[in-house]
Amino acid sequence: MERDRRKKKSQFIMAMNRLKRNRMAVAGLVIITVMVLASVCAPVIAPYGYEQQDLYHIFAPPGNGHIFGTDNLGRDIFSRLLYGGRQSLKIGVVSVAMASAVGILVGCGAGYYGGRVDNLIMRFLDVFQAVPALLMSIAIATTLGPGINNAMLAIGITTIPGYARMTRASFMSVRGMEYVEAAAAINATDLRIILKHILPNAISPMIVQITMGVASSILAAASLSFMGLGAQPPLPEWGAMLSAGRTYIRDYPHLCMIPGATIMLAVLSLNMLGDGLGDALDPRLKN
Repeated sequence: MERDRRKKKSQFIMAMNRLKRNRMAVAGLVIITVMVLASVCAPVIAPYGYEQQDLYHIFAPPGNGHIFGTDNLGRDIFSRLLYGGRQSLKIGVVSVAMASAVGILVGCGAGYYGGRVDNLIMRFLDVFQAVPALLMSIAIATTLGPGINNAMLAIGITTIPGYARMTRASFMSVRGMEYVEAAAAINATDLRIILKHILPNAISPMIVQITMGVASSILAAASLSFMGLGAQPPLPEWGAMLSAGRTYIRDYPHLCMIPGATIMLAVLSLNMLGDGLGDALDPRLKN
């Protein structure tokens, strides 16, 4: 047992060393870490409250006491970006956590048992995925009503099939290994085989997908907020800020460009980190 622990530790260290050598992945990790910390520390960092208005400086350009300018109500855009990051990142993380938990559970059952169980689950997911994800998210959010919690639930539900299919594929690639057959030969329970022998060796692709799934969920949340189905005024959220600024995009483009660039930077950094994790966790890479 101690030998297995040392082996797993050494494999983890090798993976982290490969990740550290990937400059793009490290850059992505640094950027998203800074964004998370800035959002968490928004009450300390933000020069103004997200609802605070400066009616003497409506549509102020970047600078002049407001780093990124002000919006149509005189609210500081930089402060609203910091507070809005709390909502956007929260939606991304929580929706992915819900979707991955359910998806991994469903994928474990399909990949381990196979046969009729696998066929039944996969056909249900086929029907589920026949509707475009964004369209289904809009339908669910519209039915439940606008709001952050409903947006998280809508995004989480629509992304379950992706995690289920990834888990199923990983389980099927590991299920026939000798150590799994040996565990079954000594009458180990299904739960023990799944949790102890298969899941730890099939988790790498899921970690990568979860990382990139957060980026996709942030984009989906921005889309829902853009259509008025996500965060509701005066609560700031990057997609909602983008939607509010589109009316004035000709005269005051910074109202759209700044939140849009923030969304792009968050998604790009998560994708770079996800790519780096995919390379670092690839068992075929030994050095």
